Amino acid sequence: MPVPRVRFAPSPTGYFHVGSGRTALYNWLFARRNGGVFILRIEDTDTERNREEWVDGIVEALAWLGLEPDEGPYRQSERAARYQSAIDTLWDAGYLYACDCTQEAVRTRRMMGATPGYDGFCRDRGLPREGNALRFRTPAEGETQVHDLIRGTVTFRNNTMEDFVVARSNGQPLFVLANIVDDRDMKITHVIRGEELLPSAPKAILIWRALDAAAKGGAGPGGAGPGEAGPGGATPLPVWAHLPILVNEDREKLSKRRDPVAVEMYRDQGYLPEALRNYLALLGWSPPGGAEKVPVGVLVDNFALEDVNHSPAFFDVKKLSHMNGEYIRDLSVDEFVDRVRPWVDPVTRRAAGGWVPESVGPPPWPPERFDAAVFLRLAPLVQERVATLAEVPGLVDFVFLRDPVMDAASWEKAIGSDPGAAALLDAAFRAYEEVRWSADALREATVTVGEQAGRKLAKAQAPIRVAVTGRTVGPPLFESLEVLGREEVLRRLMAALRRARTG
Repeated sequence: MPVPRVRFAPSPTGYFHVGSGRTALYNWLFARRNGGVFILRIEDTDTERNREEWVDGIVEALAWLGLEPDEGPYRQSERAARYQSAIDTLWDAGYLYACDCTQEAVRTRRMMGATPGYDGFCRDRGLPREGNALRFRTPAEGETQVHDLIRGTVTFRNNTMEDFVVARSNGQPLFVLANIVDDRDMKITHVIRGEELLPSAPKAILIWRALDAAAKGGAGPGGAGPGEAGPGGATPLPVWAHLPILVNEDREKLSKRRDPVAVEMYRDQGYLPEALRNYLALLGWSPPGGAEKVPVGVLVDNFALEDVNHSPAFFDVKKLSHMNGEYIRDLSVDEFVDRVRPWVDPVTRRAAGGWVPESVGPPPWPPERFDAAVFLRLAPLVQERVATLAEVPGLVDFVFLRDPVMDAASWEKAIGSDPGAAALLDAAFRAYEEVRWSADALREATVTVGEQAGRKLAKAQAPIRVAVTGRTVGPPLFESLEVLGREEVLRRLMAALRRARTG
């Protein structure tokens, strides 16, 4: 068996889709599992839709996920001469013919009862090649089989396939021809891609076999089967594996316009790459044992294309977020602090040459108010409570802002609508003036304040939390008070008390 060679071949036409991320991951896992080569190939021949920043986004997203290629990135825009050579070969061998039909003309003939799709109108007109689109002459008889590791053998009757275009009138090759030339040149052994591309596989096989036959000086099917060396040195076809589509909670195919599908978005919201990679791996496949949190080494050791399920896979953002939270809690405190630094201290991170999520902006406090030592004390408290790193600033902003951002609903619930809140805040102020300043002592003092007011601890601490942090939820209250310090806590209690008394 030759060394397996697989390729991930995205088009730079937008953000990096999670479906593309899953496809890249499965190619990478297969290569690593079988001692193969993972190739990145950028399909950038569509000059009207491609943008260079999308190319950078693909490369950066793959690096962030830990899927850096062994070869590439190769760019189709730099391989025009190879595609033109293949077109010349197919034209000279009679596999292509020129067509000047407009879409409107094809549509009109179809309405008048012509064959669905393209009806072969120009097949025998003998039009010149220059200035016209080039179509492939599909065989009128027989069938083309796609031997797929996931879907089994899929058979396409040749007479149901129209004569498809392989080059535009300006000479630019289309996807199916450019891909085949690249796969042949790069000796790709396995094509692992999304199932939406399955209908193009028989076209690819016909082109592949035509190139083999033309190289031998003949015409006709020819060519070798998947993974086999063909007669007369024909290039073996790759093995196909078409992955299941990803669907949303309504079981509809994930859409860029409707669903949160950009890998960059998950990166900038503070999902960990190892968590997203783990989750993507389980969308259609799982290793033995049924575990959901799986180290990457276990994924590599167990991955097999034959075990991939062909049914659509549900991309569940809630499940991903839960898994991400579990991965966050597995970090050491020091590693958590380092990972979250772009969200809380981008100045230091940028100065050190690290990545900063520009799309989410700076934290809500002035840079000079951030205290790394203080955040380190808070880090274990918030690490246990977040599902993404982007949630951290909202849990610690009360420490680094001059005054807490008062959430109106929280104020009304804990203080505004509670007739006993002002008295309780006053009692807490007097108790905190004298208490030993530690989380345990503050808790005991608050229990006493609550008992005197006829309240359990949860009801007693609610107005205190809102007065000090501005919200009803957050890190453990008494540890937060300890970090803030006596003077600052008393100042905030007094400010809240004045507001409560004046309405």
